[in-house]
Amino acid sequence: MPVGKGKTRVYVPATIDMLQRLVADGEVEAVNRTAFAVTAALREAYTSGDDEELAEVAMAEAARASLRLLAARADDESATDGSAEDLPVRRVVVAADVEEATPRPDLDDAVVRLAAPVTLKSVASVHVDLEGAEADVARAVEVIDAADMGDEEAEFVLGDAEDHQLAWYATQELPFLLELL
Repeated sequence: MPVGKGKTRVYVPATIDMLQRLVADGEVEAVNRTAFAVTAALREAYTSGDDEELAEVAMAEAARASLRLLAARADDESATDGSAEDLPVRRVVVAADVEEATPRPDLDDAVVRLAAPVTLKSVASVHVDLEGAEADVARAVEVIDAADMGDEEAEFVLGDAEDHQLAWYATQELPFLLELL
């Protein structure tokens, strides 16, 4: 389904604490209402690839954005007294079907702006790193800015984290997942 017409599958970068809010409140606000989707600009950027492959690209972009959220959380914790909840350092992507998503090609080919918070009812699935990825993800969080600036060593560290596949969870599994973390 094209972005902006009918339901659109979006991939929302998130963190474990955002998942907790989604389960507790029945909705979560994407940071700056930013998500990723298969947009016309993304289709144009790839000369080949079907919708499933392009959806993987959009999800990978959301997973990288999740690293940035984790880095921002780490910065916030170091700026405060460090008493923030001790949550695992894992990338999280929420896949949801939303009514309205506006393309933001000024930011990137797959970026969209959501019109409203993501509701638990709209969530199709949630994708989270497994425990074995935590060390690589933690290292990637420390160097994400340097990788964005072209530091080759940082890009290798980032690649190690991105080599981990995100595990798939159904919405009814979320309370159990959060309990086990």
